[in-house]
Amino acid sequence: MTAIAIRDCRPGDLPAIARIYGHWVETGRASFELSPPGEEEMERRRDAILAGGYPYIVAEDADGTVLGYAYVSAYRPRPAYRHAVENSVYVSPEAGRGGIGRALLTALIARCEAADFRLMVAVIGDSANAPSIGLHAALGFRHVGVLPSIGWKHEQWLDTVLMVLPLGPGDTAPPGRP
Repeated sequence: MTAIAIRDCRPGDLPAIARIYGHWVETGRASFELSPPGEEEMERRRDAILAGGYPYIVAEDADGTVLGYAYVSAYRPRPAYRHAVENSVYVSPEAGRGGIGRALLTALIARCEAADFRLMVAVIGDSANAPSIGLHAALGFRHVGVLPSIGWKHEQWLDTVLMVLPLGPGDTAPPGRP
């Protein structure tokens, strides 16, 4: 694996993030968006995540090139769900299979545990998405279900795979944050 640094996302990262995400929207089945959002929309989304108190991070190489990004957001908006987060991890197609996704997700898990979140949910687009399913499983996520044929993209029906990872003490103790 190339030497990488994991750091908080900065506004200057948004062109790379929009490019990475745009690639996967156009060519992949992990995201169920049909058209890539532009930089302005990606900035709006990032700002909303940060305003909610959630981490948004990037992986960069020694030259400062953004190789991937990851964040969590609220799993659901109702207050009882406030201790559960949903993760998203996207890696540049040029940097795939190089450990970038693992480094990002590992860092994201650590940040969420430090913030006293108790459950991380992976909502993985496409049951054939072996790299994402394998990454989550390798980091301790367990499979809890499949929503069959829930999305239509690239002229085919796609499943959503649900995986979860308890964080910190999980459900064995009450949360410390409101």
